[in-house]
Amino acid sequence: MKLTITDIPLLRWSILTACLSILISTTIIYSSSAYTSNAQENLNKARKLRNDARTRLTAAHEDRDNMSIYSSEYGILVNRKIIGDEQRLDWIEGMERLRQKNLVWNFRFNIAPQKKYSQKSQIDSGSFDILYSEMGLQFDLLHEAQLVDFFAALPKHVQGWYQLEGCTLMRSGTTQVNSSISSKPQLSADCTGGWITLKNRNALP
Repeated sequence: MKLTITDIPLLRWSILTACLSILISTTIIYSSSAYTSNAQENLNKARKLRNDARTRLTAAHEDRDNMSIYSSEYGILVNRKIIGDEQRLDWIEGMERLRQKNLVWNFRFNIAPQKKYSQKSQIDSGSFDILYSEMGLQFDLLHEAQLVDFFAALPKHVQGWYQLEGCTLMRSGTTQVNSSISSKPQLSADCTGGWITLKNRNALP
């Protein structure tokens, strides 16, 4: 079958219809591709939101569990006045009460101004500042066991957390022990340490 120039007007509508069909098909294919791409992007966003929600929910459950586990310990620290403001007056009064127990021959102490605790290694203290009030102690002792007894009794009679750094023991000038001098101090000790206080940075003034 041969087409002549006289047949073109007869085929014009068929050609136009075919071109229109091709255009519509191309538009549909492009739109479908764009829709599929957009749908995939929305699906990825929905998955990310779902995963983020799961992560937040898991963190919330962990926080709830931690609160139930540590709330009692937190309350103990508050009651012992480890969390909060410096309790300098309470420490002084507690040390004087401890003096009345006569666990050592005699002792003297001094408390330096409070400062931030100097950490030997990095510690994650969360929302708390670790503060340190250095307190030196000097003892007159009849024997070494008195020093052990004193520091064993310290947390029982004084509220707070005393961190003992170390002690230096020295024998007194009298080296001979007999009935006439056994009731006098035989040793002296110089101890270093300090009171540790946790201050919540987020607490209201």
